[in-house]
Amino acid sequence: MTDRRRNWRRPFFGDIFDDFDREFERMRENMDKMFERSLRANREEGDKTKPFVYGFSIRVGPDGIPHIQEFGNTKKLLTKVDNFDEGIGREPLTDIIEDENSISITAELPGVEKDDIDVDMKDTKITIKVDTASRKYHKEVELPEDIDPKSIAATYKNGVLDITINRKKPIEPKSRKIDIE
Repeated sequence: MTDRRRNWRRPFFGDIFDDFDREFERMRENMDKMFERSLRANREEGDKTKPFVYGFSIRVGPDGIPHIQEFGNTKKLLTKVDNFDEGIGREPLTDIIEDENSISITAELPGVEKDDIDVDMKDTKITIKVDTASRKYHKEVELPEDIDPKSIAATYKNGVLDITINRKKPIEPKSRKIDIE
């Protein structure tokens, strides 16, 4: 491409791309400031020896809708949840997989022993809790109504807790042929 032709295009497109560059740079600077304020506030409010942990996972449910789930110990700070109690512990990364026959819950609980984990089920809510001197985890999972609470099974290996619950089998209506007299 000749210089004359390149210079002809520069006035039309150069300004647009320069504006894009300036706008993206301004957004990056604002995000850096936001994260810096968040980290500073976490260090000032909380225990400076505890790590700053925050994350989220995205999964597509059986309904085809994406579900975003947060985890970590900074939920109060980043999402402004008023009833979050920092004393209950870090929310572990949890994955929930539903199919037509069962529901599987996988929670990452590194650094704890099997005997330190409490899993309780009340109605349709499962609570996973670890409270040791070195680790605290807490997670509540709301389940659908069609579960069979007697079928719950849990295993823990290499820092990963797996819970499986079967769904209730639908009651199939019994039918029979009726003779007409």
